[in-house]
Amino acid sequence: MTELPLTPLPPESPPTPGVVILGRFQPFHRGHELLLIAAEEWRRENAANLPLIIAIGSSNREESLQNPWSADERSAMIQAWLFESGYEDFTIVPIPDIEDPPNWVAHAEKYHGTAGILFTSDVPSAELYAVSGWQILTVPLEHRESFEGWRVRETARMLSTVGDEDAVRSVLSQTIPSAVVNYLVSNDALRRLAFLGEGGEPVG
Repeated sequence: MTELPLTPLPPESPPTPGVVILGRFQPFHRGHELLLIAAEEWRRENAANLPLIIAIGSSNREESLQNPWSADERSAMIQAWLFESGYEDFTIVPIPDIEDPPNWVAHAEKYHGTAGILFTSDVPSAELYAVSGWQILTVPLEHRESFEGWRVRETARMLSTVGDEDAVRSVLSQTIPSAVVNYLVSNDALRRLAFLGEGGEPVG
């Protein structure tokens, strides 16, 4: 197996501890939206002194149907939604994969900061972070069957060659926030999905 490049390198000074939301955000969809809303509501009520830290995983993966958008593109999607939603106190950090779950948290802390609070709907992530001394807040993902990443990407792939922009926006907006749909359409970020040559049920 080819070793993944460690890109980007960790910052010299990672963020101070905060409320961390970790995901691949391929793309940022309504399941992520619900998670971030819940995390921000909890933060404002219980830990307003802590920043909201959004950690984008898989920053070093090659382009594929599972990973069609770069970390920079995913960051732009999230920022579009945050700005539209009026969020101000947040930090977005890309984190490369290392394919080493036991050492993942120590690796990720170099990017998103040391033990704070992990807000998640993902059980494996919750377990890894709990073992490393993090406070874990778990939230069940509503409508999981509709908001699974692979389903959202497959719908986007099927629409990637459709020329009717209004129709594309109408369908995508069922599972993707309007600010993100606007980003995808305005930046011609869907067309590539038609040429990635994959299908079926990829992960996350």
